[in-house]
Amino acid sequence: MSRTAYDFWLFDLDGTLVDVEPAYPLRVFEEVGDRLGHGFTEREAEMLWYGVGGAREEVIAELDIDPDRFWEVFHEVEQPERRARASFVYDDAAAFVGELDGPVGVVTHCQSYLTDPLLDRLDIRGWFDTVVCCDDDLGWKPDPRPVEAAMNDLGVSPDREEGVLAGDGPADVGAAWNAGLDALHVGRVDPARRGQCVLGDHRVSRLTNFRSGQR
Repeated sequence: MSRTAYDFWLFDLDGTLVDVEPAYPLRVFEEVGDRLGHGFTEREAEMLWYGVGGAREEVIAELDIDPDRFWEVFHEVEQPERRARASFVYDDAAAFVGELDGPVGVVTHCQSYLTDPLLDRLDIRGWFDTVVCCDDDLGWKPDPRPVEAAMNDLGVSPDREEGVLAGDGPADVGAAWNAGLDALHVGRVDPARRGQCVLGDHRVSRLTNFRSGQR
């Protein structure tokens, strides 16, 4: 199915459309480590930041850090404006999303207090007709409820229209399928580096590759 064959598009945000400069997570976890009295290697910082395949829980358990204390300190360090200043839009995302016809939305695990400054600073809020931030009440991908909430906002349904959810993680693919949508996996990082290969209805390394059916 080609890009123009879909009636509506949903996207994950972090790691799919936007990301942070590589040095930023290292600075965050250096400060978190200082407050916890426990340092992190570059690899541990990467695994904690991206959290693919339950990596966050595994790293925290291996380091014998209390999870509640870890996340308390992490959220103290991770300031919205600081993160927004360190963020950038992938060039292929800018080229791709701006040319889409029909409803476009975001379904993200990034909380609203982080998402709003990010959208404003990067000047991409106008790309989207709805932005849904997952939480404990709404659910977390691969739970379909956040995706269904976005579709309700857009006034679309997989029973009537053809839709797709694009994301960089297995939770995005699962959420798409659980909600009755096609899944486009955007693999921006080598699977060997992430320690996991993610399958979907479509797989690309750049969104713009989808135009010509490249994988």
